[in-house]
Amino acid sequence: MSTGASRTLLCAVLLLGFSGVWRLQHGIDAQLNTTRQEQDDLTLRSGALVKALSLEYAPLAADLYWTRVVQYYGGKHESQQTNLDLLWPLLDVTTTLDPNLIVAYRFGGMFLSDAPPRGAGKPEQGIELLRRGIRNNPEYWRFYEDLGFIYYFDLGDYPKAAEVFLEGSKRPGAMIWMKTFAARISEKGESPETSTMLWSEIYNSTSEPSIKENAKVHLQLLRARADCEQLNKLAAEYKKRAGHPPANMRDLVKAGLLPGLATDPVGVQYWFDLEGNAQINPASPLFKEQRVDNKRP
Repeated sequence: MSTGASRTLLCAVLLLGFSGVWRLQHGIDAQLNTTRQEQDDLTLRSGALVKALSLEYAPLAADLYWTRVVQYYGGKHESQQTNLDLLWPLLDVTTTLDPNLIVAYRFGGMFLSDAPPRGAGKPEQGIELLRRGIRNNPEYWRFYEDLGFIYYFDLGDYPKAAEVFLEGSKRPGAMIWMKTFAARISEKGESPETSTMLWSEIYNSTSEPSIKENAKVHLQLLRARADCEQLNKLAAEYKKRAGHPPANMRDLVKAGLLPGLATDPVGVQYWFDLEGNAQINPASPLFKEQRVDNKRP
């Protein structure tokens, strides 16, 4: 074999060897990255371990974890992703590091409980988090308020909601309307008036933008439903006179039953289906919100 041929063969063997080594190292790196990720997840989910490692800096670490909760929830919400599996582990670590971090219990409970895509759709976890907050901060009566909202809105358990509001009303410093909520729910159960009263309290008492916006949307939906009920009464009167349901709101205006074209709270005109029932217009942003809201119990 000539010298040139030997060199060519040697280069080929070396290239094949380097290629094999590169693939082997790439496989090892991928395995190590997976192992590191699993270790990170294990650490993330162990509040006791993180607290032990944090020593006297646990409250500071809790603030950092709470920031991660807000960023995680906000990022998922912004990108309209419904997978919020890390929400509970993050909140678990946060409240283990600092059992007195009120904001983590309050907003975390709502993030967990609210239906997708606004939240994780796991009210049981929200209840567990708030119950932990009550155990660690028994003097803070507003946890009962948040708990009552979960039972009322997310689980549709009105007797339990009334019970929680009443229990919270007995805590020092609790507002008088806690007892009013308990009495109202015990008497009426679910009703538009009760729901409006509760959502108004959420809207007025929260500083978290996403929760405030959520409450605002629910109040708009409640008003839209009330509007549609009134329009349906006018449509029934129109049908009695004309012998057929109205095709649109202009029919009601022409018949003198409506002074002008009615719009929903975001300014989009209502419409009538083929049977003459008033509906939120599919072109309205509230139409999508209504579909999400209808998934609740």
